[in-house]
Amino acid sequence: MSDKKIITVRDVMKTDFHMIDGKATVTEAVRMMKKYKTSMLFVDKFHENDEYGVINAGIIAKLVLAKDRAPDRVNVYEINEKPLINAHPDMDIRYCSRLFARYDLMRSPVMEQGKIIGVVSPIQLVLDGLCELTGIC
Repeated sequence: MSDKKIITVRDVMKTDFHMIDGKATVTEAVRMMKKYKTSMLFVDKFHENDEYGVINAGIIAKLVLAKDRAPDRVNVYEINEKPLINAHPDMDIRYCSRLFARYDLMRSPVMEQGKIIGVVSPIQLVLDGLCELTGIC
């Protein structure tokens, strides 16, 4: 039996994330980002068999601002990215880190039973997970 310490995604994920309806405009999304001081919003499913999406400041810059599109005339569903690569809350942070490296991810929703319950990024994996795992902090 291994004595190797396991830190899971659940141990390091953040549970303060925000959702937006895909029918909202980019203007509404930007206002929401400013209100909650975040650069990323998850886009809710339209129906049970749909997938979650994501919109962030980079997507808005690339697909709205750079193309000189009017943010009040572009809906979130038109530019959101989906489907998302997600992490499971019971996943070892070492595997989650490999997932991030393999797919060049900056953050990922944490999903359980088909619902987003949190968000994880390399920041949490290293600053919270690695510190706890190795005791270096």
